[in-house]
Parts: sequence; structure tokens; C-alpha cells
Amino acid sequence: MSDKVFFDSNILIYVYDTRDPIKQSQAQELLLNATQSQTAVLSAQVLGEFFVVVTRKIPQPMSPSEAAEVIAELGALEVMPLDFSLVQRAIVTQQKYGTSYWDSLIISAAERAGCVRIYSEDLNNGQLYHGIEVQNPFQPRVAK
Repeated sequence: MSDKVFFDSNILIYVYDTRDPIKQSQAQELLLNATQSQTAVLSAQVLGEFFVVVTRKIPQPMSPSEAAEVIAELGALEVMPLDFSLVQRAIVTQQKYGTSYWDSLIISAAERAGCVRIYSEDLNNGQLYHGIEVQNPFQPRVAK
């Protein structure tokens, strides 16, 4: 079985947002480990959300060129493209689970990549979507 893990934009943002040093350190370690083991997966949507937040919505925003450099580095990871079939799958996912369309797009991208886990603060910790476990890395892992 695959050991790929999908990173939601909120986890990536913590890597660069200095407001919460504990979460920042945890997010950095998580991304580093997944990068070194070549199990990290992102999507084009996540990279777009990341760009908007780190250039506009954090207390010490990056310049667009700084954010573009980070995104270029993140682009070395496996990045799921946004295409018509992914949009269709996200709609099915939204209807099945009642998640937002944007969260459904994340779930569908993780599913397409064959991920076993989604790291996210937005989705329900411990819940399975299409057999993929959500883990909020800042909360205790839910016992199965």
C-alpha cells in the first residue's frame, strides 16, 4: 500500500507563518519528513491557496516573488493537476460526504494520488473519505 500523504494548504502555511512557533515547528518537521521520504503530495489548488494566504493574510506576508520561489521548490513534490475529471470527482465527493466543494477537491486530489492520509486542520480529524484518513497534526491521533 502507498504511504503517500497529502498536505492541505493550511499545513503548508504554518511552515512559513511565525505566529505559532509550535505549530510552525511541527509543520516544518512533517513536511521535511514527507519530502525526504518522497511521500508528500500537493495539488495545484493547494499551491494557489498557499500563494494567496502567504502574500496577503499572514502578519508578515511574503512578497509575491518570495512566494513564487517557495512554490517553485514545492513544485518538485508530486503535484496533482486540477482538471475536468477532478472537478467531477469533487462534486461526487461533496455530495457523498457533505464537505465543501473546495475540501472535496482536496480529498479527490488525494484519492487520485493514492494517498493514505490527508494532513489538514479543516477536515474532521480521524475521518475517512474514500478510505483516506484525515489527520490534524496538531491534535492527538484518533484511535481506530
